[in-house]
Amino acid sequence: MNPYIETTKPRYDLLDGLRGVAAVLVIWYHFFEGFATSPVDQMMNHGYLAVDFFFVLSGFVIGYAYDGRWKNGGMTPGRFMLRRLIRLHPMVILSVVFGAVAYLIQGSVKWDGTPVPFTSLLLALALGLCLIPLLPGVDCEVRGNGEMFPLNGPSWSLFFEYIGSILYAFILHRLSTKALKAVVGISGIALAVAACTNLSGAYHIGFGWSMADWGWIGGFLRLSFSFSAGLLMTRTFRPRKIRGAFWICTALICAMLACPYVGGDEPSVLNALYDSVCTLLVFPAIVYIGACGVTTDSFSTHTCEFLGKLSYPVYIVHYPVMYLFYAWVWAGGRTFAEVWPVCLLLFAGIITLAWCAMKFYDEPVRRWLSARLLRK
Repeated sequence: MNPYIETTKPRYDLLDGLRGVAAVLVIWYHFFEGFATSPVDQMMNHGYLAVDFFFVLSGFVIGYAYDGRWKNGGMTPGRFMLRRLIRLHPMVILSVVFGAVAYLIQGSVKWDGTPVPFTSLLLALALGLCLIPLLPGVDCEVRGNGEMFPLNGPSWSLFFEYIGSILYAFILHRLSTKALKAVVGISGIALAVAACTNLSGAYHIGFGWSMADWGWIGGFLRLSFSFSAGLLMTRTFRPRKIRGAFWICTALICAMLACPYVGGDEPSVLNALYDSVCTLLVFPAIVYIGACGVTTDSFSTHTCEFLGKLSYPVYIVHYPVMYLFYAWVWAGGRTFAEVWPVCLLLFAGIITLAWCAMKFYDEPVRRWLSARLLRK
């Protein structure tokens, strides 16, 4: 997930708003995930592509905020990574604690009902706090379904976000535009090949959340292309006035993520082609359109600002709630038609929880850390 980047430069308000739109759609994607029996019948089928959109946004905004600082000696790799840690990690810590609490409420058992020792949960908590991924099958992989981070599954994208930040700090910002184009081209081809050769097992690019098989390599390819493409766009960006950019981009994001599985009732290479087109072409185009637009009134400006600030907290804290929701749905064999009012209540609760986490924990902690560690 791409966080709100702190910078003294003017903000791309529309991009903040679009990040929030995508984060809200991820919540509903995960609600629907509780009723899917396969990747083919998942409602809001392509919600996993939000991660690729987030990576493009992250590369674009980080390049915009920091590229100029390296040239005049105002930024170092260590100082950049310290900023990223301050921005990202307080909410990582809180989300893993939420995940541990949710796991205890569920009864400390794997999804198949196998009891888990408390020591395994403590080890999973400690590793999650440090954002250290787990291999499937180890004792502290407490849910038993192969997640890198079993107490808060979406942390996998933050793991890759850190990798992207490290690569930017030490390598990517030093590359010439020509070399960066080569990185984008090679990683884009590799990502499309991975999707079309069925690396995921369902002809999509929704891989990266597990260390099993080649999934983590697929996750790295997703980061490599999208993050580098965002950086490249910053360097070559030539804005042109586009009216209604926010609504155009919002409609495109909703359409791309809500699209049903492409190719019928069985896994199809057509779906891999759809994912590739979205990631390689549509999402960079959406970021470009969004960066070309401006908010024209106080209401739209504040709306985009609110959505942007909430996007990271919403994304990182919502999944522990989903674990409890899934356990309740599966235990009773409930259908979406039966529980949609509960989904609406939980959705409002997640937004409220994210806002409280941002207002009373994340922002104060980041201010405190910044005042003590970034004074110079």
